[in-house]
Amino acid sequence: MKSNESVWRRAQKVLPGGVNSPVRAFRAVGGDPLIVERGHGTRIQDSEGNEYLDFVGSWGPLILGHAHAEVVQAIQEAAAGGTTFGAPCEAEVELAEHVVSAYSGIEQIRCVSSGTEAVMSAIRLARGATGRDGIVKFAGCYHGHSDALLVEAGSGLATFGVPSSAGIPKATTAPTRVLELDDSNALRALLEREGDKIAAVIIEPMPANNGLLLQRQEFLQELRTATEAVGALLIFDEVISGFRIARGGASERYGVVPDIVTFGKVIGGGLPVGAFGAPARLMAHLAPEGPVYQAGTLSGNPLAMASGLKTLQILDRENAWEKLESLGCYLDERLGKGLSSLEEPAQLVREGSVFWMALQGGPTPRRASALVPTASARYTRLFHGLLKRRINIAPSCFEVGFLSLAHSRSDIDLLADAVLEVLSE
Repeated sequence: MKSNESVWRRAQKVLPGGVNSPVRAFRAVGGDPLIVERGHGTRIQDSEGNEYLDFVGSWGPLILGHAHAEVVQAIQEAAAGGTTFGAPCEAEVELAEHVVSAYSGIEQIRCVSSGTEAVMSAIRLARGATGRDGIVKFAGCYHGHSDALLVEAGSGLATFGVPSSAGIPKATTAPTRVLELDDSNALRALLEREGDKIAAVIIEPMPANNGLLLQRQEFLQELRTATEAVGALLIFDEVISGFRIARGGASERYGVVPDIVTFGKVIGGGLPVGAFGAPARLMAHLAPEGPVYQAGTLSGNPLAMASGLKTLQILDRENAWEKLESLGCYLDERLGKGLSSLEEPAQLVREGSVFWMALQGGPTPRRASALVPTASARYTRLFHGLLKRRINIAPSCFEVGFLSLAHSRSDIDLLADAVLEVLSE
């Protein structure tokens, strides 16, 4: 039988660090990563046949659980007709129609193959539409690994304590301004000083790559008002929150409509898909209608479109967001109350089906600067304690967890009991 160790040794010879995405390497928690062979429902299985209850869900896309039968069937049927055409197909039209009908304020989308690509293209569109170069982002918000935005990002960069990346020219990030989340005074001061140079302000309306730093609706509304006042565009990065916390994403949940929105994760149903959308007047700046160039050979390929469309159809059919909210409330009851009763500080932060165990006391953090570095050591012990109990959570204390329609209350009971047991030891 294959072993995790033997596959991991092979991986390290042919893949940088043994992985194709840094956080998978377990550097933040130590030890060797699981080599996952398969997944079904709420469980994954490693190369040695060990089964784990999973709350990572491929970092968010699997809102229906692993290998949902209808999604798998849709992919198989699409593949039988051809895996890619590099030409228009009806499936991409159907997915676009579904997304546009669900999200307020957008009339068209352009499909791409990842969240990073979606954000990179949205930034280019904003600059092309406004004729300005400046971009404002927020510390701790992660928008993929495109050069202009890899400044004070979250996710793996937070784990490694690196504010940026080697290989990015200083001139590339020179037009990027970084503000603290939930700092209205700093926002106003920057826009008063440089507003006529700013093409767009981009934010994760539900920042979920550096802990779950939930924002006040009032701050998001202020972003809307302030950008309109200076002629800048507001971009919501809903790669994680889109179709995850509501049918209309964070925009619906918080009642704030951006100019441009980016999607990923859920709209691919487990396949590589991203998209960005806006009103038609803005999207008209894109080639072939306008001068802003963007292209992709595999964009809108029939497999990804079939997977994403089937996922969104099931979410509608199953009244998914109400069910996920109910499951989240049960998580609050079982795990949230338990964490708050521990001797060492810990709290559960949740929005819809996204949750984060913040191993710190005091007010719930809304900024990256409010995170407590000492939480990492406690989280490492928690992570390995859960792994021994066959429960899989993210291998970084800065990453969030995800519930799916496949999860049950008994799954949450298993998680809550195990977490409280490990943290109490």
